[in-house]
Amino acid sequence: MQELQLIDAHCHLNFNAYKEDADEVISRSLEQGIGMFVVGSQSTTSARAVDYAARYDGVWAIVGLHPIHLFEQEVDEAEVEFRSRRERFDPGHYRTLAERPEVVGIGECGLDYHHRPSRIDEGLFRSRQEETFRAQIELSLELGLPLMIHCREAHEEVLRVLEDYRRRGQVLRGDVHCFSGTRDIAARYLDLGFHISFTGNLTYKPRVIEGGNGETLQDVARQVPLERLLVETDAPYLAPVPHRGERNEPAFVRHIAEKIAEIKGLTYEEVARQTMLNTRRLFGV
Repeated sequence: MQELQLIDAHCHLNFNAYKEDADEVISRSLEQGIGMFVVGSQSTTSARAVDYAARYDGVWAIVGLHPIHLFEQEVDEAEVEFRSRRERFDPGHYRTLAERPEVVGIGECGLDYHHRPSRIDEGLFRSRQEETFRAQIELSLELGLPLMIHCREAHEEVLRVLEDYRRRGQVLRGDVHCFSGTRDIAARYLDLGFHISFTGNLTYKPRVIEGGNGETLQDVARQVPLERLLVETDAPYLAPVPHRGERNEPAFVRHIAEKIAEIKGLTYEEVARQTMLNTRRLFGV
């Protein structure tokens, strides 16, 4: 394995999209000096993430329960269709997984108001998500591990939960992954001590962010201090240009670092060095 130059802070090589060739994808990335965090979304994918991390240097696991898995539903995500399997958060099970030395964080956890099955009452849908999010925050505090936060169409609600912990004097840390909010929203996460990561959609044609003041995701990336940025693929989703439309993989994270360098007027080497340092400091790897 080459010395690591970048760490893909969020990928899902534990998903069925890599059922036939996950080991090849991991090896290809490591040979290019790219490490990775394999992130769980429920119990089986979390266990698989730990398995990969145990087998490879340069691969670490994050374990947790994604909000879309609280209810069974059909999901069409970036042209990858699947049925989410209903699961209730079991703190004991996830604690056992998280105590493994290969595990560096809790997640991905958070709130997702985009995927609500029509048969599910909205109040129940939201309350169960928040209850599960808080349970995983408590586990992260207990074990001293950072959070990997998922948020879709729920930034105000996620921020309310995080701010509630701050009011109680509890210090949280972690990464808000696949960030797609406004500059103001980003500033509030940063004020809470969180890092922000961007994925392949940063390389797409600029689009005005809903709820913003005419700003684009590229504008947000320009504002976020380099010292608080991570890079990720969210593979298999959101492959960056020039691989858009393909199955994503950690080796492609270089394109996101290159885009950040372009946006900020820096060199690729500066971005790679600092985001690598940020990732190592935050997750202790």
